Amino acid sequence: MPNLLFSPAADRNKQPILDALTRILGERGTALEIASGTGQHAAWFAAAMPSWTWQPTDADARSLPAIASRVEQAALPNLRPPLLLDVMAPQWLSQGPAFAQAQEKEEQQQEKFDAIYCANMLHIAPWSTCAALMSGAARHLRAGTGVLITYGPYFEDEAQRGPTAPSNLAFDEDLRARNPAWGIRRLDDVVAEARRVGLALRERHAMPSNNLLLVFGFS
Repeated sequence: MPNLLFSPAADRNKQPILDALTRILGERGTALEIASGTGQHAAWFAAAMPSWTWQPTDADARSLPAIASRVEQAALPNLRPPLLLDVMAPQWLSQGPAFAQAQEKEEQQQEKFDAIYCANMLHIAPWSTCAALMSGAARHLRAGTGVLITYGPYFEDEAQRGPTAPSNLAFDEDLRARNPAWGIRRLDDVVAEARRVGLALRERHAMPSNNLLLVFGFS
């Protein structure tokens, strides 16, 4: 069994995010997680919300064995094995060997989710992934009631929210030095991409370390 990958940041923010999720989400449902990374959030949320089924995914096939090990260790009936999912793919949940380990392909393609959750992806991926995330969410969320929840740092209108935190400015500079296609996104731009596919920003929650948790729903 591969060693369990561990993210200190995911460990620090898992409880504040869970506290927000328990206020936002209903009593039961099925959640699709985009860019699960180490799988720490998936295991933590599934354990704390036993009436919610959690489906972890990642675009990097190399991450799936470690996530699968975390799922196996958690041994939770509501935590599914991870699937390969690249938000840029024209069809989600349709690629990769892990697909055969879950439900039948036909069923997965038709499944609608009550929530789609994506943490810390938009700033470490090309901007095009934002449009892809919004489009995919609009296709795969349960019509009318489904919500897309994103978490991470965003730049906001300083006239409305005050000066940007120096730590976020430094983080953005570091991201762009590592990859010019990366960087903290402007909230207004993200909201515009959501609006383009019929999603609207419903809730904005300030989180520790100058992050935001955003809730999008059908407009």
